[in-house]
Amino acid sequence: MLIIIRGLPGSGKSTLAKKLQQERAMLHLEADMYFINPQGEYQFNGNKIQAAHAWCLQQTRACLQQQGSVVVSNTFTQLWEIRPYHALAVKMGVEFAIYQCTGQYPNIHNVPDSHIKKMRKRWHKLPQDLKKYLK
Repeated sequence: MLIIIRGLPGSGKSTLAKKLQQERAMLHLEADMYFINPQGEYQFNGNKIQAAHAWCLQQTRACLQQQGSVVVSNTFTQLWEIRPYHALAVKMGVEFAIYQCTGQYPNIHNVPDSHIKKMRKRWHKLPQDLKKYLK
């Protein structure tokens, strides 16, 4: 199974993913994990965001190939960002689901409010006929 959790920073994505990880024995991944150094400190580098997302998708693929289940929590503000995960789920023949978080909690990565506002402006709502948009 592959579950995608989307939402703005501070919406509860990581909290829900950790809950699913414990309850369903799923691997929890998010692109932000790429920026955690060996000492466990988060050190974001905007120049490496593409590499972080590529890493997250590759780790998802590797887990699914081993018959594992994965929950990926990222902002996924636009639907095209979900497409590679949906395509992977289809290719691997695994169940695919999207959860959306809308809470308002302190964000753990200190994303500035101005950046969250920009993300909110480019937010794509999930359409009723989602499969049409994920092809």
